[in-house]
Amino acid sequence: MYKSYSMELAGRTLTVDVGRVAKQANGAVLMHYGDTTVLSTATASKEPREGIDFFPLSVEYEEKMYAVGKIPGGFNKREGKASEHAILTSRVIDRPMRPLFPKDYRNDVTLVDMVMSVDPECNPEIPAMLGSSIATCISDIPFDGPCATTQVGLIDGEYVINPSLAQKEISDLQLTVASTREKVIMIEAGANEVPEDKMIDAIYKAHEVNQEIIAFIDKIVAECGKEKHTYASCAVPEELFAAIREIVPPEEMEVAVFSDDKQTREENIRQVTEKLAEALADHEDWLEVLDEAVYQYQKKTVRKMILKDHKRPDGREIRQIRPLAAEVDIIPRVHGSAMFTRGQTQICTVTTLAPLSDAQRLDGLDEFETSKRYMHHYNFPSYSVGETKPSRGPGRREIGHGALAERALVPVLPSAEEFPYAIRTVSETFESNGSTSQASICASTMSLMAAGVPIRKPVAGISCGLVTGDTDDDYIVLTDIQGLEDFFGDMDFKVAGTHDGITAIQMDIKIHGLTREIVEEAIRRTKEAREYILTEVMEKCIPAPREHVNKYAPKIIQIQIDPQKIGDVVGQRGKTINTIIERTGVQIDISDDGAVSICGVDQKMMDEAAHMIQVITTDFEEGQIFTGTVVSIKDFGAFIEFAPGKEGMVHISKIAKHRINRVEDVLTLGDKVKVICLGKDKMGRISFSMKDVPEEE
Repeated sequence: MYKSYSMELAGRTLTVDVGRVAKQANGAVLMHYGDTTVLSTATASKEPREGIDFFPLSVEYEEKMYAVGKIPGGFNKREGKASEHAILTSRVIDRPMRPLFPKDYRNDVTLVDMVMSVDPECNPEIPAMLGSSIATCISDIPFDGPCATTQVGLIDGEYVINPSLAQKEISDLQLTVASTREKVIMIEAGANEVPEDKMIDAIYKAHEVNQEIIAFIDKIVAECGKEKHTYASCAVPEELFAAIREIVPPEEMEVAVFSDDKQTREENIRQVTEKLAEALADHEDWLEVLDEAVYQYQKKTVRKMILKDHKRPDGREIRQIRPLAAEVDIIPRVHGSAMFTRGQTQICTVTTLAPLSDAQRLDGLDEFETSKRYMHHYNFPSYSVGETKPSRGPGRREIGHGALAERALVPVLPSAEEFPYAIRTVSETFESNGSTSQASICASTMSLMAAGVPIRKPVAGISCGLVTGDTDDDYIVLTDIQGLEDFFGDMDFKVAGTHDGITAIQMDIKIHGLTREIVEEAIRRTKEAREYILTEVMEKCIPAPREHVNKYAPKIIQIQIDPQKIGDVVGQRGKTINTIIERTGVQIDISDDGAVSICGVDQKMMDEAAHMIQVITTDFEEGQIFTGTVVSIKDFGAFIEFAPGKEGMVHISKIAKHRINRVEDVLTLGDKVKVICLGKDKMGRISFSMKDVPEEE
């Protein structure tokens, strides 16, 4: 027997089955939301992992193609590595839950959400996010939950709770909010320039729904929850902290961390650690946790400096932004480039333009999302933080940062009709000391403008931090956090947008939630900083998109043809279109509605290809004049090719004004000739003439 619990959520029924499947996991629930089904499990290792100083949590959101009645593509015909969407969803599940596990817990914990069925009306992310929370809450794994997650859309000015996949496509807002019992713990958003006040309203609409869900989870836990298991604490002994403070007094530690140069600070901390290791050489058990103890000591020092003394490690004011610099066109021959520097964070973004056929094809569970015209890729090499580590391709962090920047810029991009290009921006991190994702948004905006992409408005991004005291009222919000303030602070609140509204938000915190007061202040601070960056730095560097694409970028001609003529242009087995491509060296894309994009770098060849297509799709009418090539000579006349697959015949009597005995006396193969259409002959065939072409004045 199993227990089943249901609640109404946004007009659909959410059902949780406990004890039905996967009973050997520490916690497992089968989630049903409409016809969407997700299996959520939570498991923990029996013993802590040796030799680590962090909580080892992994979250896997698994998309099964059978959930939408598809067989996976590719040679193996089975699900391969996680899609970008799956990785981003895993991150959204991870971020609100991680702070609720004990900080000194070192047992491996794995949360798996397997999507087994998808109802387009019920986004599978919702049951997955809730399922992970419920499975962990009813398990014996230590967890200070529950937390709940809700999505909000904005359609025609009205908020929509947990929008369907179709609604997400037309929504001006895609907002995900996670909450604990009292506070908001995570925010993720993409938006079409939604004003700050409207965004705050939407956040707290989601927070209200979350409270209903938490009451529902509490009921399940009360009946099915297991007793939480005990674990070996990995906390640093208090005696060690006391000994460290004796050897390195707080004043000395303040001097060590008080620097605006990351390398100087790291060297100071290395020397402090060496001094402590020498002094504590007799305590082998303490030496094992010394690095963690120094980290904690740094953290306490920095937090005290900020909260009590209002001193930031680099000497800035609380609201002060680090020195900014911006420049464009730093990389030759690429289609567009720009570099944005904020203190010791430096990003260079390169833009590449290509025909629409180069758009990324997506093979996922969302039937409404099949391709992506704009791609933003973010790279974070080890040299950017002064480390040596070989590159192994993008990790979850890189994919997350790239997606955030992509989400921030999509709302200002021109449509495919306005600008028929696929667009890729690549943000290379040259130097990192906090908030590289927001710097990549600034650099990408300028790079797109430098490439001649007619974006509607420039977008800038900035991050705010937070240090909290013992009460909800004891806190300080920091504008433009650097790496140290991110590591030791409680929040990383990233907001991107234009002068007129927000286009993206990502909020991560390390504490059990934020009050509304803090959320509103952080959004207000980012607005101030964003306005300054846009007005004083970016718009002074490049005030508007360039009128033309870069000379090295491919040029695109667009023409419209009758959709019924598409077959004529393509030809049998693609023969006609391939001939045009071979002769001109262009790339041709034709959509089902007859829109033709001709892409190339040689304008003359592009015009030639466009002319050929227009000739092919033209119905021959009396009086039309064409230029063609002699491709065949017969006794009775010559065949002229006007474009691939488009030929006409000139009778021997119509070749010259004087009588000729042989066609070869006047014409040879390959000759370029001008003809006029005479209309249809008695047999209904189209007739052409060379001798009747009007003489040019």
